[in-house]
Amino acid sequence: MNVSSPPASQGSRPLADRLRPSRLADVAGQARLLGPEGPIGRMAAARLITSMVLWGPPGCGKTTIARLLASETDLFFEPLSALQSGVADLRRVFDAARKRRDAGQGTLLFCDEVHHFNKNTQDVFLPHLEDGTVTFVGATTENPSFELNSALLSRVQVFVLQRLGDEALDAVLNRAEAHVGRVLPLDAPARKLLISMADGDARALLNMVEQVYAVGGPDPLDLAALARLLQRRAPSYDKSGDGHYNLLSAFHKSLRASDADAALYWMCRMLDAGEDWRTIARRMTCVASEDVGLADPNALVQATTAWEAYERLGEAEGERALAQACLYLATAPKSNAVEVALNEARDLARRTGGVMPPMHAVNAPTKTMKDLGFHKGYIYDHDTPEGFSGLDYFPEGVGRHEFYRPIERGFEREIRKRLQYWDKLRARRK
Repeated sequence: MNVSSPPASQGSRPLADRLRPSRLADVAGQARLLGPEGPIGRMAAARLITSMVLWGPPGCGKTTIARLLASETDLFFEPLSALQSGVADLRRVFDAARKRRDAGQGTLLFCDEVHHFNKNTQDVFLPHLEDGTVTFVGATTENPSFELNSALLSRVQVFVLQRLGDEALDAVLNRAEAHVGRVLPLDAPARKLLISMADGDARALLNMVEQVYAVGGPDPLDLAALARLLQRRAPSYDKSGDGHYNLLSAFHKSLRASDADAALYWMCRMLDAGEDWRTIARRMTCVASEDVGLADPNALVQATTAWEAYERLGEAEGERALAQACLYLATAPKSNAVEVALNEARDLARRTGGVMPPMHAVNAPTKTMKDLGFHKGYIYDHDTPEGFSGLDYFPEGVGRHEFYRPIERGFEREIRKRLQYWDKLRARRK
């Protein structure tokens, strides 16, 4: 490439800032929303922007989209960050926007990290959205359903931005090379690794590109050299945010679906991102009861033993114990019969909480209680030939209920046979 280098005044600015798209159509990876047939693209073409929240991972273009919406509709762009602003700042913004409106110009208020405003502060926006003082564009990496109050959500449209895929990031990389005027000094495998290390974040990619340009020589860097240069970029992961819950959910569902390889992958993703190993061990212990249950009673033993083994062994060897439990749970037969039984029994217990146990189930330590019939008719199960009395221990008037219905998989097949045998004995005794 023979494109000239940028002027010094531009070169002092970060590459990510210099390469901000100048048109919505140039924003990488979001054509579904920004294209001619996309909802935001249509708004911009009609020059009629409604208030919205842009929800997506870091580096997917939320701030850029807001700037371009203001530019393409001649709105005054008013940015603020929820991390650095309070109610007083908002009131100053609204006062200035009201004066602009009276002078004939609208305001696009862009609020970055809007989820950091508490619910009371979010209420401050409401009257100004309703009377058109501002067009509100909020940006968040967290699920708006959980982080924004219902009053604010009812006044905005929520648009989900996608994590940038490799193709979109490669396009960003090509634009960077055209802007700088020379090919990035990386061989093909290293170039692929650089895109992978960006983890869907265009801003992170461009920051790493700057590092490569700054120290790279005439010879292309290979995988090892790139790894030494950039060390390691931690994946995008907030242990208190959506990333934490999304990966944990994928891990749990992979275990439930008996997808051993996927479960191991998601476990490694979490460990690699710095997740507390106890969170992973706790989740596997939940799976052992909730999803495996008595189809394999040893699953709970495996999960709790892995937890204990990690505490004794430490990180390196402890991760092997977690992996063993992960693979055991994923390949174990599955049953949620315990979970279903617990929920149904709890529901009945809550509805009949004041009902006394049957008389034969209550001890009679006093003569008065014996005279009243307590303990009458009780049969000591071990005194029967089968070790089973067949007495009914549900409260009188409630009737028998079948909560636990074991399935024809794993060890529950044997439990099912036992229950059927006892049902026959119970019916015979009656």
